[in-house]
Amino acid sequence: MTVVLASLAALGVVCLPVLLVSRPAARRVTLMSSRWILWLARQLLGLRVDLRGRRHIRTEPAIYAAKHQSALETFLLPVVLSQADFVVKRELLMIPIAGWFIAALGTVPVDRGGGGRALKGMLRHARASVADGRSILIFPEGTRTEPGAERPYHPGVAALYADLGLPVVPIALNTGLYWRRRGFLKHAGTAIVAFLEPILPGLDRGAFMTELHDRIERASAQLLSETG
Repeated sequence: MTVVLASLAALGVVCLPVLLVSRPAARRVTLMSSRWILWLARQLLGLRVDLRGRRHIRTEPAIYAAKHQSALETFLLPVVLSQADFVVKRELLMIPIAGWFIAALGTVPVDRGGGGRALKGMLRHARASVADGRSILIFPEGTRTEPGAERPYHPGVAALYADLGLPVVPIALNTGLYWRRRGFLKHAGTAIVAFLEPILPGLDRGAFMTELHDRIERASAQLLSETG
């Protein structure tokens, strides 16, 4: 794992001048670094990824709502969903070097302490992304959770669903079994990331949140039972 982190840090420093050239170039470098980390994880750690439900990845803009158990999906999903902008905490973008490359990927920043104003700002950025032909990815729980654990789903995902009028593709996973939320050591195995049947527009807020929660948590529990 030390080699993985050292490689990522070195690549970030070496490629830092790219940020001064153009945002598309910085985006390509950031995706390259994610692929590099995934390759190292496979070669050095024996950690493979099984992507399921690829047929649910849409060519037109959509909202992707993912379970979040580890840092692994933060490297993987930008590669798989290369035309998606990520909903991220605004403070992440202020981290030197790492935050600058995160911004290059395309983000929808949100100020968690900003209340209704923050929600309006998030929607404004999301509309601009969709108008540019890009999708939106959000982690509804807002932070990483241990395998088998649940946190309340934040209202931001429901606001995006109601405001944008796009299908929502739930994403279940079991990555936390191998790349743990806490702990330095990573484990060999096959991490599964599953794209589920989309939730189409038209549900009211309560029905949507219940459906999204149940699909993601039920599928994630099933993945844990397969491999845990």
